[in-house]
Amino acid sequence: MSVLKVLEIMASSENSWEEATQNAIAKVSQTVKGIKSAWVKDQSVIVKDGKVAEYRVSLKVSFQVE
Repeated sequence: MSVLKVLEIMASSENSWEEATQNAIAKVSQTVKGIKSAWVKDQSVIVKDGKVAEYRVSLKVSFQVE
């Protein structure tokens, strides 16, 4: 039987939601081993001067507990 733990994190990118998601997984992977999946819970943007300045994602990342 395997047990998974879930972390909720936020990340951002100036280019896209996809890049923000990749940034999040890359950063979490530096300290968390055994990542099994990630669920994009929410997406938002920061608007400056009528243009999208930053893409943000909120993720739930699951990993196996050893």
